[in-house]
Formats: sequence, structure tokens, C-alpha cells
Amino acid sequence: MNIGLTYTSTAIVDKTNTALTLGSGDMEVLATPAMVALMENAAMNAVASHLEDGQSTVGSQITTSHLAPSFLGATVTATATLTAVEGRKLTFSVEAHDGETLIGSGTHTRYIVSRERFLSKR
Repeated sequence: MNIGLTYTSTAIVDKTNTALTLGSGDMEVLATPAMVALMENAAMNAVASHLEDGQSTVGSQITTSHLAPSFLGATVTATATLTAVEGRKLTFSVEAHDGETLIGSGTHTRYIVSRERFLSKR
């Protein structure tokens, strides 16, 4: 797996992903948990096509700042770039934008896992 792999995920701010709906706040703006999920989605997709059959990745840590609000109707993008590979541990730089405005940034760690083994831990 090569450093520099990147992917951008996109979402429209609507009633389903606001702070009011998700319970993380009381206003109709993009919820921080929704921004974080978009960042994780970008990281997952950045490496998905580089995994072996039967493998997936799971998030284990994210450190991020939510810097500015995004209002209903806004198009938000989150970009993840693979910055380090240590065995099964993958580290990403993540950023979210509302148009040209940086609304969030941070780092995200994921681990490569065997789907079957991971799901058998119930």
C-alpha cells in the first residue's frame, strides 16, 4: 500500500445530517459526527481497492477540529490522504471543506482486518 493514496467523499447538508437531527447540537447545520463519518468514509475508500479479498479496514481513532458551520443545502467534501503504513495500521490526514472554506481537519487511524475474523468476535 502506497503513501499518498487519496479519496474525496461528498455529502449535501440536509435534515438527516444536522446537529439538531443527530442530537449533537440544536441547530440545523452539519453535525460534527456527520463530518467525522464523511472523513472516515473517505479514508476507507482511499485504500479499499488496495486490500486483499476478505479484508476491510476499521476506524480506531480520529482527532479533528470542526472549524466552521455548513448550512442546509451546502455541499461538503472530505478528503483523506494516506500518510503512514505500519503493518496493519494506516494513518490518514483528513480535511473537510464547504466550497473553498476549510471546515475541519485532523488525523485518522484505521486498521486492516479480516472481515471474517473481525465479525466472529461477537
